[in-house]
Amino acid sequence: MNFYFDAAKTLDRLDAKQGSIKGTIATLPEKNRKRTSALIIETLKYKSALTEIIQKADLLKQERKFLKSSNLALVLVHDLLLAKGIQAGDGPIKQAVLRHKTRLNAEFTKLKIKRKATSNLDLAQGADARASKIPRYVRVNTKFWATSEALTYFTEKGFSNGDPLDSSTAFAQDKHIPDLLLFSPQTSFQDDPAYISGKLILQDKASCFPAFVLSPPAHEKTVAIDATAAPGNKTSHLSALMKGKGKLYAFERDRKRFGTLKMMLQKAACDNVEPVNADFLTIDPSDPKYASVTHILLDPSCSGSGIVNRLDHLLSAENDDEDGDEDRLLKLAAFQLKMIKHAMQLQKIVYSTCSIHAIENEHVVSAALESEEATAGGFVLAPRQKVLPKWERRGYQKDMKTGDAEGLVRCLPGEDATNGFFVSCFVRKSPGRKRNAQSDDIEDGLRKQKRSRTK
Repeated sequence: MNFYFDAAKTLDRLDAKQGSIKGTIATLPEKNRKRTSALIIETLKYKSALTEIIQKADLLKQERKFLKSSNLALVLVHDLLLAKGIQAGDGPIKQAVLRHKTRLNAEFTKLKIKRKATSNLDLAQGADARASKIPRYVRVNTKFWATSEALTYFTEKGFSNGDPLDSSTAFAQDKHIPDLLLFSPQTSFQDDPAYISGKLILQDKASCFPAFVLSPPAHEKTVAIDATAAPGNKTSHLSALMKGKGKLYAFERDRKRFGTLKMMLQKAACDNVEPVNADFLTIDPSDPKYASVTHILLDPSCSGSGIVNRLDHLLSAENDDEDGDEDRLLKLAAFQLKMIKHAMQLQKIVYSTCSIHAIENEHVVSAALESEEATAGGFVLAPRQKVLPKWERRGYQKDMKTGDAEGLVRCLPGEDATNGFFVSCFVRKSPGRKRNAQSDDIEDGLRKQKRSRTK
């Protein structure tokens, strides 16, 4: 029965908008994660139908002593009606559902007739059409092998160069992120040896933009921070870009997500990363441990309104009013601004969200640029030529009170072959500012390396 409790608690978290389906599932215990996640996803697919059946059968009212959670009832009724039965010992909770088996089956039949369903699948929520326009993105973990080796590996497995949206056996190398490969949306890598060993990382293209824009130098004196690191995709990307050199502090305040982060970092061979189970907002920038930080990645909690791929569309039916939830967006924006202002006591900052709302994006950036912290630190937006210059979709100037929106990157789901995303980059640019000596040393070292290569 613990298996069903875990699934119900995860659905509770999703109802409370405490994360995406993928991110929330990642926090489940490894032992039963595959089984539990399958139940969660299948229950969400049929949630509308199951909820109506449970209500018509009056299950929760009649069994309120044992079924105090509506989501627990959902997962149990799912297995009763749509799977091989409730897979648990013969306890009081299971019996509470089985007492109503005949009524539940009757309501199930009535609903199929009402909705003119010829099969159970007709009761499932349809997929988001925009998801079919997003390739399956796979990032090559260059800590293990070169992208050229990965290309050879997939060619030998029967893939050929082409448009992955046109053919299930076609793949391509991304034109913006060199170490990113594109495959058909239906391609699965769960059993691929390269994925299992950490040589491949499943990561949406837009999610690769923040680390790529920040690009901490592969230098022993580089010190960087990933302020909200779990589950670890962006952290591992930063580590790969740094070629395992320097130091990268990965903050995650949630204990369970911190465990997931550590496993990810170990699998991806992120030897230069020190995971920190703490809130980034609690660190003292004057602490000698962090005073030499040169690069910061900020990808804080957001509405997730840009996520439309293979799983999170299952939440859209019940969250259709999210666009109008201005109070919630304003609270998120206040937190996001607080994160940026705290980071401005250090150095170069990339701020990103998986949101399409200007409230969390351009509005936050404008407010950050107008803050005392930005003035004191000499922060400005990095120009377009420093922030994915070849990416066509930029920020919305009409939503900017301060700054040039050309320096911002936007991705729109269904139009850019990615999930919805937003990326900005703050850099210091003040003639009289007190520079970070560590940053100067790195820049001088890189200039010397560049001169030696051109001789």
